[in-house]
Amino acid sequence: MADEADQDFYNRADAIIELANAHIGDSSRGKASASLMYANSRFAAWVSACGCRDAAELAANKQQALDYFVGEFRLMLEENLTDYVENFDLYMSGKQD
Repeated sequence: MADEADQDFYNRADAIIELANAHIGDSSRGKASASLMYANSRFAAWVSACGCRDAAELAANKQQALDYFVGEFRLMLEENLTDYVENFDLYMSGKQD
């Protein structure tokens, strides 16, 4: 993933993470994460709908969209979990830059 993405990709992701972190103070990590996942799924549904002429076409493409977004999320989650395993002490100490 890192080789494929430009810096703007990470800047956008960091901005979204900062927004989610801002909500932890008035809720919890779990609730902020759930809201973030819902927002991501809602946005992905909108992106999918934008590529279709009508509801019938969206319905016909629904499984393809599900497979794509779930597959991409799985790859990104696997990559990030591996990163946290490899850097657990650094990331969880709160001392990284």
